[in-house]
Amino acid sequence: MPQRPEPVLLANVGKPDSWTLRVYEQTGGYQALRKAVKEMTPVQVIDVVKASGLRGRGGAGFPTGLKWTFLPKDHPGPIYMCINADESEPGTFNNRILMEDDPHQVIEGIILSCYATRATTAYLYLRYEYPLCWDRLQAAIDECYAKNYLGKNILGSDFSLDIFLHRGAAAYICGEETGLIESLEGKRAWPRIKPPFPAVEGAFRKPTVVNNIETVACVKHIVGRGADWFKSMGVPPDPTNPRDAGSYGPKLYCLSGHVNRPGCYEAPLGITCRELIDEFGGGVWKGRKGKAAIPGGISMGLLAEQEFDTPLDFNALGKVGCMGLGTAAVVVMDESTSMVDFLYNSCRFFQHESCGQCTPCREGTAWSLRMLERIRHGNGRLRDLDLLLEIGDTIGIIPGTTICGLADGAAWPIKNAIRKFREEFENYIKNTNPTGYMVTEPVPALVQLAAH
Repeated sequence: MPQRPEPVLLANVGKPDSWTLRVYEQTGGYQALRKAVKEMTPVQVIDVVKASGLRGRGGAGFPTGLKWTFLPKDHPGPIYMCINADESEPGTFNNRILMEDDPHQVIEGIILSCYATRATTAYLYLRYEYPLCWDRLQAAIDECYAKNYLGKNILGSDFSLDIFLHRGAAAYICGEETGLIESLEGKRAWPRIKPPFPAVEGAFRKPTVVNNIETVACVKHIVGRGADWFKSMGVPPDPTNPRDAGSYGPKLYCLSGHVNRPGCYEAPLGITCRELIDEFGGGVWKGRKGKAAIPGGISMGLLAEQEFDTPLDFNALGKVGCMGLGTAAVVVMDESTSMVDFLYNSCRFFQHESCGQCTPCREGTAWSLRMLERIRHGNGRLRDLDLLLEIGDTIGIIPGTTICGLADGAAWPIKNAIRKFREEFENYIKNTNPTGYMVTEPVPALVQLAAH
């Protein structure tokens, strides 16, 4: 196993009382904040984050420093910062670990991000199922107010900031930034039509930045260690892809499914899926072979086993038909896994989580589930596979038929599973419906049962 850089984001995880201010300060905590407010202007903080090449860790991978520059210049305020901790992508749990075991790292990153963007209020939107995160974050925030890391005139500067925790109601759609903002305002979490984008008109119709937990944790280390340190890890831009901004810095990979050692691992961006499985996860469990892996949360699609040498970065996964890196949550499936069952569970999840605002998403996810239910009940037709692909190719932001990306997330597992494992789907249909698999006429729908 090649030597990997020492963990930075997970450096304090596992230490006794790692969530307390005492332990955090013993390991250099809040030195980056002291450096910023005493030696750097907000513009200089933005510049160092831009120079680092940091891209958002929440899923979209948009350059963080560039995102901050979209805020209107000389706006009288208020400017808001919303921290997206609604970690709902199946297989993803790195935000929870950061908030539970090292909340001060997250808070220091939030304070620095607010200093750079001139935000004076930050809302941390936390999913309901994370009660320990709530307790430790609130305790850490209270400690920060007592030490003047939060509140009025932080560390003697003219910078003031308040942080408020906000508990969500456990809906996947609240991970979409404008759905999150709507929910924060006390409304139904329906994503907004854009433009205007949140940087211009976000929370309470004021300029707003929405950043992810891991993203702001990276900001703390970039300010403290410099842009060159951050860019010493990762993958430079692909010269053949003018839209690739590179994949720099450390990344928290969540590894689960059929591996010997599931867990959250820190590695430079660009590690391959096979390296993650074999070197960190101890290989596929029970001596079996791998069959497929979700590369970055279920919405990113599927890697077939022969694609396991694909780097897990922002650019490479698109070359093998996946949507992208997403949250870097890798879920491994061994050779005994049924792709029909995988796709059924994926369709069931997205049908349940669709907010219903856009017809292609509402109807597409529902009909996908109904077709998969019929296939699993032995009434499938080969034609159903083409109908499923038609749905997958026509719903979502990328084909331009929905407001948000939830439908894209629903579509990618359909497209990847059927196109990469079509023979398995066809054999399943032929074996379970030997007299009807070639039928092309409409067939009666099954009586729909509750999906959950």
